[in-house]
Amino acid sequence: MATECNSTYLDFSILGHRQVLADFDGGAISSDGGALLLRQIEARTGIIRQFAACFTDHRDPDLVEHPLEHLLAQRVYGLALGYEDLNDHDDLRCDPLLATVVGKTDPTGQDRPRLRDRGKPLAGKSTLNRLELTPVGADGQSRYKKITCQTHEVERLFVTLFLQAHSRPPERIVLDLDATDDTVHGRQLGRFFHGYYKGYCYLPLYIFCGDHLLCARLRPSDIDASAGSVKSLKRIVSQIRQAWPQVKILIRADSGFCREEILRWCEDNGVDYLIGLAKNTRLTAAIATELAQARQQFEATKQPSRVFAELRYQTQKTWSRERRVVAKAEHLGKGANPRFVVTSLTVEERAAPPLYEQDYCGRGEMENRIKEQQLHLFADRTSAHTMRANQIRLFFSSIAYVLLEALRRLGLAGTAMAEAQCQTIRLKLLKIGALVRVTVRKVWVKFSSGCPYAEVFRRVHTNLARSGPLIPRC
Repeated sequence: MATECNSTYLDFSILGHRQVLADFDGGAISSDGGALLLRQIEARTGIIRQFAACFTDHRDPDLVEHPLEHLLAQRVYGLALGYEDLNDHDDLRCDPLLATVVGKTDPTGQDRPRLRDRGKPLAGKSTLNRLELTPVGADGQSRYKKITCQTHEVERLFVTLFLQAHSRPPERIVLDLDATDDTVHGRQLGRFFHGYYKGYCYLPLYIFCGDHLLCARLRPSDIDASAGSVKSLKRIVSQIRQAWPQVKILIRADSGFCREEILRWCEDNGVDYLIGLAKNTRLTAAIATELAQARQQFEATKQPSRVFAELRYQTQKTWSRERRVVAKAEHLGKGANPRFVVTSLTVEERAAPPLYEQDYCGRGEMENRIKEQQLHLFADRTSAHTMRANQIRLFFSSIAYVLLEALRRLGLAGTAMAEAQCQTIRLKLLKIGALVRVTVRKVWVKFSSGCPYAEVFRRVHTNLARSGPLIPRC
């Protein structure tokens, strides 16, 4: 009987009397078997299909092997699965399972017209980069890059997807605004040195409503953190109110967004606000009594103490009117820690302690969502030369986040992973080894019998199968 080994096998430490040998000859095995769940959530929500509608494909249909929707799906699924760079797709293009998830009817790539492409059902990096590198004015006469993105349509899409995620209008929503640094290491257009972040970076603007992403706008860093916020708020609030005219809206942000333009716009348009206010000598002096009281409590108990105060306050030059300010006079082991917020909510609507401790401090969850997108979905891979190309890359990351958020909301409801972060979902449910066998009528995907999250996987599949499409397919 022939032995099952040859000189190409990798020899590992012996196990008892057995040799341990390994090689990459297992056949069509994918490390991303859980990507089938992404295909299910796409069938349920149509997120990528609607994303594709924001692009115009000027290529000759008779010469196209990879339709626009397939290219976008491959790029977004790749990010969701942890493949941050286009270079990864030169290897991924041979994966029959990813080809199945993308929607290729020939998942093994054996019917490709060119001999050199046989066995490669998916697009490589040179084809995929056309999605982000096509210039604005490209058309059918352009030589290579002919797929244009209507960025304003993508921005509207994020709000549309947020609206579609709700079966009925909520009574009240909170829109969180924040800016963050996106460090750059090359000579990209729009890069500037930012003193606060101590490096060259972009300064993207994010707007979330809970876990729902409504805006991801790339900006240069030589601007105020609030620059362009009113323009984005006008667009988002208008689109939301067209669908939900009765909804109450609250804007929440840190002191970087405490600007007269934003406060005045909210007041003129029936939008409430709760925004951090940078401390100064006038504000600190106004709560001297409360700070002394907090210090006395700390000295008596040796525990952090808080005393809240109500103020009517107007800046000397920038504010057009007097506004309600809530002050937190806090004393910690390191000393006094006063904090202030300005709000349009009245005392009758919300008392000072819950206004600060519950409402304002709740914005910390939005910072977690930004970190989730930047660290886990590679929103900081903005290494293209132009701002436009990097904005489209940010859109890809954002759509991948929206897709995984939908999987978390619809598929993981009622499971122990209902609030899991994207990285946890990827490691436990998507990065599952699978043997793939393609026959004439079926694609067989066989997972490991010892998969520790098999029951959660089954539960997600059941949750998604029980409900029909969120929107009808056109």
